[in-house]
Amino acid sequence: MRFPIIFLCFLYQCFGEGTVPDQVHLSFTGDMTEMAVVWNTFAEASQDVYYKKIGIGASSTAKGSSEAWIYGGITRYRHKATMTGLDYFSEYEYTIASRTFSFKTLSNNPQSYKVCVFGDLGYWHGNSTESIIKHGLAGDFDFIVHLGDIAYDLHTNNGQVGDSYLNVFEPLISKMPYMVIAGNHEDDYQNFTNYQKRFSVPDNGHNDNQFYSFDLGPVHWVGVSTENYGYYYTYGMDPVMTQYDWLKRDLTAANSNRAAHPWIFTFQHRPFYCSNVNSAECQSFENRLVRTGWLDMPGLEPLFLQNSVDFGFWGHEHSYERFYPVADRTYWNDRNAYVNPKAPVYLISGSAGCHTPDAWFSDQPWPWSAARNNDYGWSIVTIANRTHVRVEQVSIDKNEQTVDDFWVIKDEGYTHSGEMRRASPGTKFPAQKCHFKDVACQRSLKEINEEL
Repeated sequence: MRFPIIFLCFLYQCFGEGTVPDQVHLSFTGDMTEMAVVWNTFAEASQDVYYKKIGIGASSTAKGSSEAWIYGGITRYRHKATMTGLDYFSEYEYTIASRTFSFKTLSNNPQSYKVCVFGDLGYWHGNSTESIIKHGLAGDFDFIVHLGDIAYDLHTNNGQVGDSYLNVFEPLISKMPYMVIAGNHEDDYQNFTNYQKRFSVPDNGHNDNQFYSFDLGPVHWVGVSTENYGYYYTYGMDPVMTQYDWLKRDLTAANSNRAAHPWIFTFQHRPFYCSNVNSAECQSFENRLVRTGWLDMPGLEPLFLQNSVDFGFWGHEHSYERFYPVADRTYWNDRNAYVNPKAPVYLISGSAGCHTPDAWFSDQPWPWSAARNNDYGWSIVTIANRTHVRVEQVSIDKNEQTVDDFWVIKDEGYTHSGEMRRASPGTKFPAQKCHFKDVACQRSLKEINEEL
């Protein structure tokens, strides 16, 4: 199913030349009357964006900025412009040089919308690529959240794999916002240069697009970099602390603004929890580093619990897994666990498809893991209203059948809390047991015991 696009890109390389704009993609700025657009050229050019509501009025001009950057001996020119003064629930067309595109804006403070969520999608073996593009162009979702590990890798072949990947997706991401977060495969040995230069996100005040937030209808969305933790030994602890200080302020403000945005959703690459055998069931150092911290670096989970984060979306594991509400290795799996959940609901959607085989699960059905699936696929998150959210997992292996479907419901004004969890205690995670051949698991258990 994926071969026609990839084959064409193999023939034509899927990257442009000269001053022809390519890799055109949109993103939110945080102001829903604006839309940012980023594109690439391979020669220096001064290019603006001309945009107007389709069929109505004269064009407006969004002044373009340009920046040269070099990777692998190839000079690229990153261009960006922001279209402003957009009307809600309208269709616009925009032109860059000789190329014209279109997009639709959402309604003012939309109470209902759909989001395509996935992680770990490669240019080669991008099993979900055509399905995502097809459904996006059909209007089945309003924007995309990519949970890291983009193209495998953006910087491969001197960045040409990243060029080709973005051009494959251009028919879709030139029409709707493509919101990304960095994964471990975005490290290009130059401090994530390919990621930093290719994408635009809402401003966080730190000139760093690895963490950011935006409000949309009932949800406050927060993108967090787990790679600041994963590469602290290369780039230092300062990025961890800068992000943490920002995140603490952002979540505190969001938690006090529940009347406007009752849900807080986070998205990141590396998970806190999983039941994948190949990852030692997420008991390895990298998972504990992100979740609970190490040395002077604070972890993320305590901050999520303090501010009553509702949902967390993760990638990294090449599988799909849904969890019952979990807080600090304690779970609540009663029959109504997803009605007024007593802790965050986490979900791994890292099975979009790449060059490595899928991640496998232990035979033991861990009671805190509500659903597991190894098919290639992607997720649709439906914000139904202020109190109801639905998640569906689409399987590529099963001809786009839905292989998981669940709702999270919470009363108006409800947030989970530590006091609530103490009043209604959950169940502690069982002690981990390792298969006698699972060396990685045994090593992780030894590390945990040594820490204790």
